[in-house]
Amino acid sequence: MNLLTALLLALGVGIVGFLLAIFLARRADKKKLDSAGNESRRILTEAKKEAEIIKKEAVLEAREAWMKEKSGFDKEMDQRRREVEKAERTVEETQNSLEKRIEGIDSREKDLVTKEKTLQTRQKGIEIRENEIDAIITSQNEKLQRIAQMTPEEAKRQLMDNMISEAKMEAAAHIKEIREKAERDAEKEAREIIMSAIYRCAADHTVESTVSVVNLPSDEMKGRIIGREGRNIRAFETCTGIDVIVDDTPEAVILSGYDPVRREIGRMALERLISDGRIHPTRIEEVVAKCQNEMEVIVREAGEQACFELGIHGLHPEVVKLLGKLNYRTSYGQNVLAHSKEVAMLCGLMAAELELDAPLAKRCGLLHDIGKAIDRETEGTHTQIGADFMRRFREHDAVVNAIESHHGDVPMLSPYPVLVQTADAVSGARPGARREPLEAYIKRLQQLEELADSFKGVSKAYAIQAGREIRVIVENETIDDLATSVLAGDIAGRIEAEMQYPGQVKVTVIRESRYTEFAK
Repeated sequence: MNLLTALLLALGVGIVGFLLAIFLARRADKKKLDSAGNESRRILTEAKKEAEIIKKEAVLEAREAWMKEKSGFDKEMDQRRREVEKAERTVEETQNSLEKRIEGIDSREKDLVTKEKTLQTRQKGIEIRENEIDAIITSQNEKLQRIAQMTPEEAKRQLMDNMISEAKMEAAAHIKEIREKAERDAEKEAREIIMSAIYRCAADHTVESTVSVVNLPSDEMKGRIIGREGRNIRAFETCTGIDVIVDDTPEAVILSGYDPVRREIGRMALERLISDGRIHPTRIEEVVAKCQNEMEVIVREAGEQACFELGIHGLHPEVVKLLGKLNYRTSYGQNVLAHSKEVAMLCGLMAAELELDAPLAKRCGLLHDIGKAIDRETEGTHTQIGADFMRRFREHDAVVNAIESHHGDVPMLSPYPVLVQTADAVSGARPGARREPLEAYIKRLQQLEELADSFKGVSKAYAIQAGREIRVIVENETIDDLATSVLAGDIAGRIEAEMQYPGQVKVTVIRESRYTEFAK
């Protein structure tokens, strides 16, 4: 019994221990579950906070991007608004010009109506005179028949011959009058077109010097530019290809070189070196290389701006780059790019008046001096160099012909070279467009007078109007009126063949007779 009791007690204790162990295990599991729940809630809360932060950052970034887009859109709209306003002004100017032309046409129509009435009155008078002439002819025929004892058929034949001869003479005179009138009207119309184009062309003009001068803060900077034993100035001249002239000019040095683009690079580089203060060969190479890269961008932008102003598209990038280089090239002191833009505008205006292709005419005018951008690198005239260069890019035949023929080197194959030649002369010959050294100017005047004096029968020759006109006085006894006309053409031909000058030279030959008597 004691053993059984012990077993039962042990069994009871075991069951109680087992139950207690199960209870404790469940309690531990419940604590773990509570702890895991708390941890998951904490993680979820932190995740929500991070999500809110990310959301706010995304909203801020989106708002900044929207503000940037809005700012760019506003700028673009302002630019387009300016372009529209500019186009509206152009349209208004064109409309005003058309209104003036319409007024002129109305005036001409009134004149034509008046002339038509006058012609009708004259025609009635002519009919009356014709009737009188017919009566006179009939009477003369009868008298002729009685005096000459001619048959009516013979008299009619002779009368017909006389009338045919008179009709031929009248027709020849009428044809001559029509031809002279057509020539006068054509010249007048051409002058009106050119004057209208000049009046409507409002291009800006600048005259630039071919020598670059760099100002210095003090004369001490000259020594730093030269460097020890001249190493700095040698390094600068080697990198730029430009000669640096350091003379007694106070606080200034002069840059000399044939290439205007290189001279501009040298000027930019030297000004930056002076501003920076660090002048040594390594620094010089760095600054010059940086300025060369910037100059390429400036040149390209200048060419693109010229094309944009004139509305010319589709040019090859190399051609646009050469156009930009013309901004640093001068001819008799006249900026070649400004001259080319002016010629393009004049060509476009004249082409519009003549009902030709205005964009093509502008293209011809803009590119007519493109060879001057590379004529110092290639042998030949700028017309031939420019034409060969544009052929490489398959430019329009009219443009190529305008480039190589605007100085008369080759025949002109279309009206566009004529427009280019005319606009080129107008742009180069206008007052103040070009300048030349005093010595060359005086030499040109002397050469004009000597050339005219070399002809037989010339008494005196005077170059006037800054060398744009020469007046020649001939000996009255030696040369008659017909020879005077021939002499003017011969002098003009010699000037074209032997001299170089901007624009054109007017030749006026004067022949007169003077008789003097004294009353006592």
